[in-house]
Amino acid sequence: MKSDYLYIILGGFFVGVVFRSFVYSKIAFALSIIFLSLIFLIWRNKKAFFIIFIFIFSFGVGILRYDIKDESPLKNILDDIVGKKMIVEGIVSTDPEIKDDTLRFVIASKSNIFVRTQLYPTVKYGDLIRLEGKIMKPENFDGGSGKIFDYVSYLSKDDVYYTMSMPSVSVISHNNGNPIKNVLYKIKNSFLTQIEKIIPAPYSALEGGLLLGTKQSLGTKLQDDFRRAGIIHIVVLSGYNITIIADFIMKIMVPLPNVYGIGAGIIGIILFAIMAGGEATVVRATIMALFVILAKSSRRNYDVTRALSLAGFLMILHNPKIVVYDSSFQLSFMATLGLIYVAPIIETKLVWITKHFKIREIMTTTLATQLFVLPMLLYKMGELSLVGIPVNLLILGIIPITMLLGFITGLVSFLSIFIAWITGGLTYFLLWYQIGVVEFFSSLPFASIKISYFPFWLAVLVYVGYLIIYLRFYNSPQLHPNSN
Repeated sequence: MKSDYLYIILGGFFVGVVFRSFVYSKIAFALSIIFLSLIFLIWRNKKAFFIIFIFIFSFGVGILRYDIKDESPLKNILDDIVGKKMIVEGIVSTDPEIKDDTLRFVIASKSNIFVRTQLYPTVKYGDLIRLEGKIMKPENFDGGSGKIFDYVSYLSKDDVYYTMSMPSVSVISHNNGNPIKNVLYKIKNSFLTQIEKIIPAPYSALEGGLLLGTKQSLGTKLQDDFRRAGIIHIVVLSGYNITIIADFIMKIMVPLPNVYGIGAGIIGIILFAIMAGGEATVVRATIMALFVILAKSSRRNYDVTRALSLAGFLMILHNPKIVVYDSSFQLSFMATLGLIYVAPIIETKLVWITKHFKIREIMTTTLATQLFVLPMLLYKMGELSLVGIPVNLLILGIIPITMLLGFITGLVSFLSIFIAWITGGLTYFLLWYQIGVVEFFSSLPFASIKISYFPFWLAVLVYVGYLIIYLRFYNSPQLHPNSN
């Protein structure tokens, strides 16, 4: 019974956050809902009315939490100078990213400002810099498929409310950021530099994407090819690929005693997150991946459901805007649910596929995650890859070994470039194969189709359908062979 109440509380809070994500309201509205919910306490001895109270109260709290996040004191602090050419000083608070021959990062000044500037002078995390240019408010734009991308809300989830495009930049001093992040980013960038010494572009860029989520030299065309082929998730560190890797790590650890396998899997995922720089999106995806490991090791879906729900609740409580505007959180959550709940159902239908070389497991994992993230991808990107399943089947099976060899190559290169060529050559061959598969399938005229309108409510409806299908199979003896 207590668990039932827990899910009602979490569900009400989640629905409140989603409601507020699409419907603007003032804090007074949320407080009114919370106050009105107290009326149902008059009949608190009746279970139905008590459940209604819990849900409406949690619903109001969800709206209130979003309101508090949305009313950030940083939101309007620079409005008086928007559109004016100003000199601004601030500390670079994110690891700069190269995209379309520009350098992109966020500075922390009186408010957080997203900056897009030239590649030089070189700017690093923690640098105190001086910018001269116009401060602007971000604006929504057409994402390319006829769907307006809510760029304002996307930036606001990270408390970024202003932008500067192509200002002049001068570096005042270094190492002003968080010392732990400073070290992590230095390790990350040094590691990528070593890989680039061994593996040529764009293959080194793909390896950087697999390991650390960087796409700095992948190029717009190749990124579009990965998107059309339905496998862009492996290079954006969205949490989708982290979940896949977690699952494969557990498979690799199967020969070890259970406790060592679980421990090795957890350590492996944590090290992966550290190497990726420890960004918030990586942390969220890593938590989801760790739940996959626990689920696979315990095979106790009920406990995992409760733990996963609480983890999601804590993440949303910390930042409610991730529900609608953080693709990493969404794909992490959906991929995790797919692996835990959908994969066992699919596996019972694929008994005709051989287990040799783990082909059945790869097929099961691929189909489960692809099916479960598909509605969210259609809502977010509006593009359906018709070749995604064969491409994923041809590539995902070698992703772990590609990452492992690339990781070894980067480490060994610090000691000896000559020795690193051994594993580097093998890594290059695997990367060449992956890009070749992507380029071939993406070049097909029917590789993908544009879906200009796939509303959020339709995505929710599809997930409700998934829930109905799962409940239908839940009591199947094939899913619970030891239940009798």
